[in-house]
Order: sequence, then structure tokens, then C-alpha cells
Amino acid sequence: MPGDRPRWMLHVQAQFWRVLMGIGMMLHKLARPRPPSPSFHRTIDATVSPLKGKFKLHFYVPKDYHNQKKLKGGKRYPCVINFHGGGFCLGTAQDDARWAGIVVEQVGAVVVSVAYRLAPEFPFPTAVEDGADAVLYLAQHADELMLDSQQFALSGFSSGGNMGFTVPLCLQGELLDRTPSGTKIRDGRAGSVPAINILSAPTGLTVPTNQTPNSSRVPLIRQKSRVDRIAMLRQTGVSSLSLVSSYKEGPAVSVATQGSSAEAKIRGIVSFYPPTDYTQTRAQRRATCSRADQQLPAVFTELFDDSYLQPPSLDLTHPWLSPGVAPNDMLVALPDDIVMFCCEWDMLLAEGERFRDKLEKDLGKRVGYHCVPGVPHGWDKAPNPLRESPGARAQYLIACKELRRMFELDEDADEDDGKSV
Repeated sequence: MPGDRPRWMLHVQAQFWRVLMGIGMMLHKLARPRPPSPSFHRTIDATVSPLKGKFKLHFYVPKDYHNQKKLKGGKRYPCVINFHGGGFCLGTAQDDARWAGIVVEQVGAVVVSVAYRLAPEFPFPTAVEDGADAVLYLAQHADELMLDSQQFALSGFSSGGNMGFTVPLCLQGELLDRTPSGTKIRDGRAGSVPAINILSAPTGLTVPTNQTPNSSRVPLIRQKSRVDRIAMLRQTGVSSLSLVSSYKEGPAVSVATQGSSAEAKIRGIVSFYPPTDYTQTRAQRRATCSRADQQLPAVFTELFDDSYLQPPSLDLTHPWLSPGVAPNDMLVALPDDIVMFCCEWDMLLAEGERFRDKLEKDLGKRVGYHCVPGVPHGWDKAPNPLRESPGARAQYLIACKELRRMFELDEDADEDDGKSV
């Protein structure tokens, strides 16, 4: 069975497809106008994940950024933190260079693309934890990097679009205080005791044995409650998440670190064709797609799921994985401004629409929803060296207009400037 593939085989397959995807992205970037390269990068330590290591942040900056830095004039730029796609297994932080270039040009923001660590080497939830680390690092170094920490937004594509939602849920750190059903633990023990042993779990920490199987076709059970991991991280102090507080402040989300004066405000989320509900099997997802010939091949989806959804007992309802089924009192603490782009010929369209309805109708979020007609998943990354992916720039421009609104940039002033030239 494919789900029984040993880890070394997953690693070999991932390396093979990373090379081929790299060739495809090279062809994609040859089309004119050529996308920019990052201006510089920073290598940062992983502090949220218990799996220690380093990863890079790639910076795309406006034309006047370096001159302003020399002048030390105190200018600060809005910041869009981007997460690339590839099923948490493939892809690089430079895959979204066209998006980054248009955001820099149209919004005047710095785009920071996160080279989070990939599965199968680093399975769930390492990518999400690295994304949280990126937000914390940029908040703490905002002055040095000339960023306006009060003007952050998150963006992402496919698995990175999932991270646009799950990273702020991770930063909430509230899983420590909740049962597997999402209800608050009221007995005061959470957070003040070592990791909870499943055999002596408090009332409410039941262990269901009928979890929905993932594409590995391995029946899933919950071996540990989601409370266990966060309690362990906080109790042992091996994760910086124990020092983070996240709270809703008006339409934005404020993120602060204990002992630091740095605070970031996440103004909104721009998510392109995200997976939002891993309780749906791949077969169930495929059944909702209107064009079976346009779906991602099973060789990819099986590699993605077998690599990232580890161990096989993983709870697929975990909010850091499936924001579409996260508790409402966690989702309500997301930023109020959310923009979603889904694809008509995508197996993820149905769950994206369900999540849109939940955010908009149940939670009162301002959701700018766009279903791109006649395109499959990842249509904007076509490996065509002769021309840009049709329609991609138009959709990116729509997203940039939304970002300008989130950042409260003065549209009228720009229009006046344009008339006076």
C-alpha cells in the first residue's frame, strides 16, 4: 500500500519532484515581464517548533527601500508575509516572485516570503510553527528592517494559503486551554501541569477511535489530545510560543512576546486556493470537482499527505491543520479582513466555499471571495516560458487593492498623483 511507504522512500520521491518542480518554476519565471529576485534574505532560528533548526526569509522591497535605509529617515513599510505552496512538501520561497513583485509595485509594501521547512523531513505542524516564528521575528526586528509592525498582512498559495489561516491560529496558543472538542478547560490544570497523560486525562479529553482516514488510507485515531503537545511545550519551555500573547484588537490581531516591546498587528489575510478541511478524504474532495481531468494527480496528493500528515494517528480536526472545522471562538479571533481566491476546477473549491460561508455568515468577517472561472488548482504557476499565466496578474491586482484597503493607504492621493504627472 502507498500509505505504508517507508520514510526514506518518501524522502527520495520528494527530492525527485522538487527537482522537477524547480525546472517548472524556472520556465514559469522566464515569461515576460520577468519577476524580481529577492533583494536580500535573513536566516533565522526556529524557536516555536520543538524541532530546532534554521530557515530563511526572502525579502522583496520597494525601489526606494535601500536609499531610505541609508538616509535613516525613519520611513516604515507595510509588510506582507507570504507562504508558498507545494503541499507542505515541495516548492520554494521564490515560487511566488510574480505575486511579490506586483505587491511591492502596487502596495509599496515589503514582501517577506518564508522558506519554512518541508515534509517529510519536517512533518506537521513544523511548517505552521515556522510561519509563526517568521511573524515573531519580523515584529521583533521591525525597526531594523524598516517595517511598520502595525501594518502586517499574511498571504499564501495552496498549502501556503492554509498557513495564512493556521499561523495566526497557532499564535493564539489557546489550544492549551481546550479539550479536543474545542471547549475551554475550566479546572485550572491546563498550563500549570506537565503534559497530560491520555490515560489520566481530565473529563472531556475522550479519545475517539473513528477519525476520518487521510490519503494514506491508514485508519486514524487520536493517540494524544491536542492539549498534550502545547502543554508540554509551555511547561518545558522548549517553545517560544509559551511567551506569546495574541488578541483581537478592533479588526486586526495583535501579537506580542513577553519581555519584548515589539508588537505586530495582522490586518488581514489573502489566501489563494487553500486546503481548509483535512477531515475530507481525497476521494471526497475529488468527487466535488467539476473537471476530473484538471485535478492534481494522485501521485502528488498521496506524497503530500503521506509526508505531512504524520504520525498516521494525527487528529485531522486540529485547528493548525483544518481551519475550516476549527472552533468558532478561535476563528472569530482571526483578522476581520479576509480575501480568498478559489479555482473553478479545483477539488478544494467546495471546502473553500464552506469556509467562506462560515467566516462570513457565522462569524461576521469581511470576506472578499473570488472564484476564478475555468482554471485548475495552481493555474497562476503554469510552466510556460512564453507568456504569463492568463488572468493571474488581474487577480493579483484585485488582491493588491484589498491589501491597500487593509493598510488604509490613500487611494485618492494616488489618483491625484497620477493626474498631475
